[in-house]
Amino acid sequence: MCEVGTRPPLAAERGEPPGGAAAAERCRDMGEQPIFTTRAHVFQIDPSTKKNWVPASKQAVTVSYFYDSTRNSYRIISVDGAKVIINSTITPNMTFTKTSQKFGQWADSRANTVFGLGFPSEQQLTKFAEKFQEVKEAAKLARDRSQEKIETSSNHSQESGRETPSSTRASSVNGTDDEKASHGGPAEAHLKSENDKLKIALAQSSTNVKKWETELQTLRESNARLTTALQESAASIEHWKKQFSACKEENDQLRGKIEELEEQCNEINKEKERNAQLSRRLQELETELQDKELELEELRKQGEIVPQLVSECESVSQQLQAAEKKNKDLEEKVRTLRTEVEESKHRQTNLKTELKNFLGVLDGKIDELQDFRQGLSKLGVDN
Repeated sequence: MCEVGTRPPLAAERGEPPGGAAAAERCRDMGEQPIFTTRAHVFQIDPSTKKNWVPASKQAVTVSYFYDSTRNSYRIISVDGAKVIINSTITPNMTFTKTSQKFGQWADSRANTVFGLGFPSEQQLTKFAEKFQEVKEAAKLARDRSQEKIETSSNHSQESGRETPSSTRASSVNGTDDEKASHGGPAEAHLKSENDKLKIALAQSSTNVKKWETELQTLRESNARLTTALQESAASIEHWKKQFSACKEENDQLRGKIEELEEQCNEINKEKERNAQLSRRLQELETELQDKELELEELRKQGEIVPQLVSECESVSQQLQAAEKKNKDLEEKVRTLRTEVEESKHRQTNLKTELKNFLGVLDGKIDELQDFRQGLSKLGVDN
């Protein structure tokens, strides 16, 4: 298994691939193989408060499950550059807990800390949790098998001890080397079988090494493609930043134009209010004009009565003249009639004077009405 120190030797110092690839190569050389790999942001619990999370990596790093075929154990390993930030051996007592849709954590009693992982998506978190449960079950099964082997070996040793006679045990204390070798026969057979199993596991691990080397090469090529894509995306980001600044300037210009248009709209609204006031004033003037026309009609009707009065006056004067001719003989009556005629003439004079004044007032009213109509027509033209 890979040892965790204060600072492992850099990959360049050993001529190995940099970062997590170097750590993976070292673990492969030690007999460990990655069985699952993902990327996540790594956190550790604050040792002082035991509540807050402290980022262990500045960015998303590779987090892998490793299987050690020689020790039959599983570990979670993550390397940030040349620093090992996760080295957690999985035991059956561990539990991986999902605390949110993209975050999960587990406690490592050996490291005396709690690790947290932030994933880009919920699907990746689910896969990691399922793999954690699978590895946990495998670790539990491996522990049970090892306990069974220990119990079986202890039972064999106890049975062989019970079957050996006391004389044989006594002679074995002072016996020869051949007798000691005879007692070690079952243990050597057991060791031989274990050695055969280890050889088979070693052959499988060498096969897996080749397979994982091929996958590592594929990952390196993918990493190179991703680096190229990242550079292209950075250039695209610069391009979009320039476009964003241009759009921002255009937006500021449009906002200025919108403010100008709003001011113009306010002026238009004020002009509409003034037009509405003028329209109301025009309606009032039209109403007054209709009233004036009605008054004019009444004055015209009264003016039509004046000729009748003039004709009546003329007929009265004729009658008076006839009466003067007929009543020459009656001087006294004539005198009285004369006085009446004079009075009637005086009244007629007053009536004529009033009629002339009335006609003058009527002409003034007509002139005022014509001026009023001209003013209305000018006002309509201005609007």
